[in-house]
Parts: sequence; C-alpha cells; structure tokens
Amino acid sequence: MTYAELFSKVKGMLVEADVSGIKEHLAFQFNITGEGAGAFYVEVRDGRAIVEPYEYHDRDVLFTCSAATLEKLASGKLDPILAVTLQKLKVEGNIEKALQFKELLKKRR
Repeated sequence: MTYAELFSKVKGMLVEADVSGIKEHLAFQFNITGEGAGAFYVEVRDGRAIVEPYEYHDRDVLFTCSAATLEKLASGKLDPILAVTLQKLKVEGNIEKALQFKELLKKRR
C-alpha cells in the first residue's frame, strides 16, 4: 500500500470521530515506517477533527508505527495501549493527551 492510499483510508476513518465533546486542542503526528512510509497529523480543534498529510511541529504527541499497525488502530482492531505494550506503537510527548487518542477512536460516528 502506498502512503497516499494509506493516508486516504485512515483519514476516512478518523474524520468520522465525534470530537464535539473534546474542548481542548489536540495535535497528534503519525510517523509511518516501512511500506507506505510518511507523516501526517490529526488536529482536534473547534469541535472538528482535521487530518492532513503534513508534519505538525507544534504537536502534543508523536506516534510512530507501521502502516499495518495504524490501519488496525484506526479500524478499532487494535487497542493503542496494547500496541504500545507490544512495542508496535511508539509514543512521545504528552501522555495524557496521547490517551485521548484512544477515546477519539471510540467516538467514531
């Protein structure tokens, strides 16, 4: 899978999240390794989830994982905390905000 295909698929899954209840600003960057390598960000602000194919330098959290892991996370087939435990997902930055990524995944419309 190419980066463009992966980004399109994951963006479709993440923009469905109901973030209307999240009042604080969140900025997550994802660095994808291996096949489909690249970077993109998810920003939650003003009751919307914005997903763009760029790096976000003022991010709260940096997630690093493979394309396969990201697909499983976004589709709900893999719990983010389990992914960290299994060393399939690396997390750097604000851990409290990182934990909100799990909540964001649960709130898909």
